[in-house]
Formats: sequence, structure tokens, C-alpha cells
Amino acid sequence: MITLTGPESTSAGLPTAPPAPGGAAGGPVPAAPAAASAPVVTAAHTAAGAPAAGRSSRRGLPDEPRLALGWALLAAVAGGLILTAAFPPAGAWPLAPLGPALLVVALQGRSLRASFAVGLLFGLALFVPLLSWLINLAWYAWAALAIAEAVIFALLAVGQRMLLSLRAWPVAVAGWWVAAEALRNRWPYAFPWGRLAMSQAGAPTAPWTAIGGAPLLSFLLALAGGTLAWLLLAPGTAGRLRRRLVPALALAGAVGLALAGGLLPVDQVPAGTPSATIAAVQGSVPHARNLPDLLRATTVTTNHAAATEKLAGQVRAGHRRAPDLVIWPENSTDLDPMEYPPVFGTITAAVQAIDRPVLVGEVLRNPLRNVGQLWTPGRGPGPLYVKRQLVPFGEYIPFRGLLSHITSLVALQPENFTAGRRAVVFHVGPIRLGDVICYEVGFDGLVSSEVKAGANLLTVQTNDATFEVDGQLGESLQQLAMARIRAVESDRAVVVASTTGVSAIIAPDGSLVARTGTWRQAVLESRVPLLHTITLADRVGAGPEYLITTLTVAAFGWAAYGWAMARRRRTRAGTAR
Repeated sequence: MITLTGPESTSAGLPTAPPAPGGAAGGPVPAAPAAASAPVVTAAHTAAGAPAAGRSSRRGLPDEPRLALGWALLAAVAGGLILTAAFPPAGAWPLAPLGPALLVVALQGRSLRASFAVGLLFGLALFVPLLSWLINLAWYAWAALAIAEAVIFALLAVGQRMLLSLRAWPVAVAGWWVAAEALRNRWPYAFPWGRLAMSQAGAPTAPWTAIGGAPLLSFLLALAGGTLAWLLLAPGTAGRLRRRLVPALALAGAVGLALAGGLLPVDQVPAGTPSATIAAVQGSVPHARNLPDLLRATTVTTNHAAATEKLAGQVRAGHRRAPDLVIWPENSTDLDPMEYPPVFGTITAAVQAIDRPVLVGEVLRNPLRNVGQLWTPGRGPGPLYVKRQLVPFGEYIPFRGLLSHITSLVALQPENFTAGRRAVVFHVGPIRLGDVICYEVGFDGLVSSEVKAGANLLTVQTNDATFEVDGQLGESLQQLAMARIRAVESDRAVVVASTTGVSAIIAPDGSLVARTGTWRQAVLESRVPLLHTITLADRVGAGPEYLITTLTVAAFGWAAYGWAMARRRRTRAGTAR
């Protein structure tokens, strides 16, 4: 049984006790005996800065918690797990607002220390399963990243608790999610997984990203969650049902606004739009349990060359259309073709066979770089794009000097990769191709910068083999969902080329034109539009995120000031007594 406490609440499952004579005038009301098994709110719950029990906020939610701490912690765990299910591989996108709603319910009336505990459990319930694919790299990598993200989330959740004292707290909570995601995207290691907007691939809410980017969509989803929490926490006793009308209408409005994204006139391909035939080659890699065998460099390159040469034979036989451009995935070769003549010869032979430009994912040396390089028939290697957003602990070791004194694990990446500094657009006939590599698809500014530089087609080169060894598809499908959101956000077709899958061709409206399975060799080919329109989201860039974050920080400052004044008044009142 869940025990609800406070002047306007009753224990769940128990009838409301009728008021005693004189109760309406302020006389005592006999209390019904509490069930022995029900959790109760104790004085400990008001420690560490919480308002005194029994008081109600004049502006935001009541200061006294509606749930006993044990049930609040369970609600936090449930919220994190439900939010995880909104993301692939489950992909139940309608569940996304329920996570923010349950977090509010769990935080309502909590002390700051208890709010940290609530946020920590929510964060663990979200990030441990969401990032479970990392166990294929190393169990400690999974544990370290999930725990670090959960701790950051818990610290930020204390801030959300303070925002609940504001009159417009549902809006403040929606802003909090945008601000929290903005922080995690940049600090301490720039990790964009778990953003609300990225759970909405294929949903009617997704077109909002073409208006205000992923931050706007996250805001709308969190607003729906906040208004749901408002409805859940509204008084429900007889005679007060009218007080539930306003939050019910607010919830209907927030949900309707989010779903109205499906009515927006975005991502439409005008008649007469030029197009091009694109081929994505998934060469596959050895399905091995250990990393050296899995990434056997010469085998990977040979597989992609063989698949391309097979495509060339089908084109000559008239069974497939000749592509205008061929795209190989990230790490098509981990051996620098400039230093290994056999690798150079293998790629050159494949390019000559297909007789079309091929974008090859390479690891180049001196300096060490992760790149996409365009090879053309008769010319060989040409312009290249250097990955700008490197993977922490995968392509570089943060604080290497400090960590080297603590652990020998820094030896797993003995040399940091060198990051690129600019967007690059590859020119192939009418095609203006913008490239982002794997992890980079999660960062708003990187994708937008390619479009602003003139790209009329986008590609995501990726290597997911490491994370799929045990059959998990979480990382591949989560990254594919991000690519689908980017297609809608920028009104561009997106080609995802992966070593092992999932490779895909995505239409500008985010729908899947074609996709592969995993651990198999495959070639996807489709004709895609080459659009030059610039969406409002790409025009305004990070503006919505900065605006919402700034207003949320200001709201937090106001809430913190109110908390400080309330504590000072309580201290003075205690001294006077």
C-alpha cells in the first residue's frame, strides 16, 4: 500500500474520514489508524534543508512529501526503467514522458539528501540497462560510465527538487531536462546518450526537431511528463475533484502539442528535386569473441572490397543500377593505406571496379586520425574529413597524466587520436556529402555544421562490431534512431554505413528506405533526394537550447533564493522560541 501524506491526502485504498463536528472551523479531526504495513514519512525525511513537515508551499507543490521515502525510491527506479524502454531496442516511444513524471512524483517534498538518492536510483535504472552493450568492451567500462552518468544525474536532480517550489514548476521541470541534457552533452566527457528526443524516431512528435532541434522536442516531452505529475499529485479527495481539472487540461494540452508535430509541414520533397543513387557497403567482420580477431584489419578491408567488386559485377550485368557514390563504414581499414601498399592496392582495385567515387573509413597515422576519405577512379585518395568529436576512453584518455598514476588501464589507448577542426563537404557531381563518424551523430552542432557548409546529403560512417559481439543491438539501434532524428531535423536523406550492421538509408522524413541485419555482408542501394532547404532548426542552431537553459538557470536561482529565505525564517523562529 502506498501511503499518501499531507493535509489534502488520504492513504491509498482507504476511504476519506468524515470531518468531526467543528472540523471545518479548525477543530481537531480524529485520525484513522494507519495500516501497520504501510510506509510512513518520518522526521528524517525533512532533514538537510527540507521545509518543515506539515507546511505547504504557497507557490509550488506541497512541502510535505506525498510518498514515503521507500515508495519514492521505488518510483524513481520505475521511472528510470520506463524511460529506458522508450529507447531502442524496445523503442516504446510513448513511454518517454512517464520517466520525467515519475521523477517529479519521487522528488516531491523530499529533502536535498533524499533527492540525491532519488536521482541516483533513477539514473542507475536509466543508464545501466541503456548502456548494457558496453559490457562487450569491458564490464568496468560499462560500470564506470553508467555510474558516472547516474551520479551527474543525481546532482542535477537536487536542482529539480528545488524547482518544484516554483508556481510554474511543470515548465521549469521541462527546462531542467533540456539544461541537464545540455550539460551532459558537454561535461565532463561529452556523452549524449539518453536524451529524451532521441527516443522519438518514427514518432509523430519527431517533426518538432525541424523547428527547434532535439532540445525543443525534449522540452515538449518533459512538459508532458511534468503536467502528468501535476495531475497525479493533485488533491483527489471528494469535493476537490474540480482542482484536478486544471492539471488535466494542462496534460491534454501538453500531450496534444507534442503529438501535433505530425501535422507540421516539414520534410516534404518538392517535385523536381534532383536525386542521386547511393550505395552503402556493409562488408562485415569476423564474428569473434576477442577484439584482435574481431578487428582483423586486412580481413575487414578485403570484405568491403569484395562486396564492392560484387556490386560492380551486378551493375555490369544489368542487375543493379550504377551508383553515383559508394560509402564504406568507419574502420573499413585500420591500416593507413599510405603506409601499407597492399591495403592501398585493395582499395584502389575496388574503386576501379565500381568506377565510382568511394568514401572509405580509415585510420591514418602521423598524426593518428579517424577519417572518411574520398577515393576516385584513376586518382586514388583525395579530400578527407577528420572526426571532430572523439570518444572518451576509446579514442583519447581524459586526464591521461593524472590517471596514469592511478591505473594501468590508460595503456588500452596508448596514443590519443587527433581531432578534426572543421566541417567538410565532399563534391561528387550534384552530390554535396556531409559526413559524421559514429559517435558524432549524437551532437547537434556537428550535424548542423555539415548542412550549413552546403551538404545536401548526410552520411554516418560507423563501426558497431565491438558492441554487438554477444548479439546485443542496443548501441546500433540507438545510433540508428539518432540518425533518423537528424534526417528530420535537417531535412536531409541520411546514409548509415556500418561494418556489421545496422546499415540503413533514411528518407528526409526519418522513415527507413532500406536497412540491413547484423553480422552479414550486404549492399544497400537507393535513389535519394538532394535537398538544399535549410530548416528553422538549422538556422537557429543552439539558440533554443541556450534560451531554455538560461531561463532554467534563472528559475533555479530564484528557487534557491526562496529556499534560503525560508531556512533563515525557520532559524529565526527557532531562536525566538
